Amino acid sequence: MSAIQLALAWGGPPLVAAAWVLVRRRRVSIWIAMGATLGPLGLAAALSGRPRVGAELSTGTAAGAGVGAGIALYAATAAFMFVASRWPALARQTETLYDQRRGLPLAAALAIAVLVVAPGEELFWRGLVQPLLEGPLGALGAASAAWVVYVAANAVGGSLPIVLGAAVGGAAWAALALWTGGALASALSHMVWTGMMIVLPPVSRR
Repeated sequence: MSAIQLALAWGGPPLVAAAWVLVRRRRVSIWIAMGATLGPLGLAAALSGRPRVGAELSTGTAAGAGVGAGIALYAATAAFMFVASRWPALARQTETLYDQRRGLPLAAALAIAVLVVAPGEELFWRGLVQPLLEGPLGALGAASAAWVVYVAANAVGGSLPIVLGAAVGGAAWAALALWTGGALASALSHMVWTGMMIVLPPVSRR
């Protein structure tokens, strides 16, 4: 465990929280804030030599599990939103979140979210932070603690859909990383889910 890895693990969550503060205050869009924060964090995690992207399962099994989990998570999200859209606050904040993509071409949105934000987030949280916590907390404790910090950092934005997505998605991705022993499955799941959420936004009942 190097000083660089520890600095990343300790400094990353406040950076994510700070990015959400800027989004909440409408200083920057979610696309710019998350791309400029999670992309570099993921890259730094990769360059630190710590990210655990290899899996205890075969690469094909881990990849299949990740893609399948991403599709299942999207289906669960769409089903939830179909029912929960009757909650005015959630419906309003979801629309506001999607409105931030106005003026941004679909291809650019997909490139930022699927190729930068999602893998960067997984390399940092599930590839770096979660494994670093295994020493003092054990595998299950590390997954739980990393999930709590992940949700807390994203909750700073004060957005219900983001908090719910972080809570449910974060739990699924932490569990995938725990099960497979690496961030490959969680990264693919996150990328598939994110892409589907952009291309096929859950439709409000309204």
